[in-house]
Amino acid sequence: MEVYLLDRKVIKKMIIAICMLMISMAVSVFFKSKGVFLNQERKLPIYSVGTEEKKVSITFDVNWGENNTTEILDILDKYNVKATFFLIGNWIDDFPEEVKEIHKRGHEIGNHSNSHPDMSKISKEKIINELSVTDTKTIKTIGESTKLFRFPSGAYNNLSVETVNALGYHCIQWDVDSIDWRAEGEEKEYNRVMKNIKPGSILLFHTDGKYTPKTLPRIIEDLKAKGYEFVKVGDLIYKNNYYIDHQGRQIKQ
Repeated sequence: MEVYLLDRKVIKKMIIAICMLMISMAVSVFFKSKGVFLNQERKLPIYSVGTEEKKVSITFDVNWGENNTTEILDILDKYNVKATFFLIGNWIDDFPEEVKEIHKRGHEIGNHSNSHPDMSKISKEKIINELSVTDTKTIKTIGESTKLFRFPSGAYNNLSVETVNALGYHCIQWDVDSIDWRAEGEEKEYNRVMKNIKPGSILLFHTDGKYTPKTLPRIIEDLKAKGYEFVKVGDLIYKNNYYIDHQGRQIKQ
């Protein structure tokens, strides 16, 4: 009789353990699916473009002080490549002639905010003001507006993406980062770009990168040899009838 009771206790404990395990698995599945759902709801900028054509865009962030802009423009001219330059308003104030030169040579200018704040941490009103002030300076300097925007330091949240989109801008990130601002060396920056490039990629450089004027010609030459064409971001992205997948890739519908 005692053995029988003991068996019943063991069985009861086993049943409880199994129930607890099933509950735990159910909770885990719920939160994982919830996480996927939340991820799908997250607003994303354009990191790259889904295309089978071997087209890519070279972009430059232009933030502070003296830089290699003129040298970079000469390199782009040499290879007949047009690029996209994202400018902050404060830099436009300090270097209006360089802004005009970028535009004169046929390159595209994008909005990069006025003072380079973390846009995931400021209000909707401040976001609007940052873009509006820079847009006004751009129009005053080159006589044209822009509908491309890049978040300072790549920082954003749903509010900032929604706000920028509502203003009529395309939010542009990148999927190939040279990380040239670290000045880690010409070879490392070259390899970093070349191993990550693919059709529809958006490349990120900075006009004040120490090795950028050295790596840029080599990258352009080698990608051209591989059959790639360089186009401005505005000519790479889809303007309508598209969606952005969970990796930030713009897909034509």
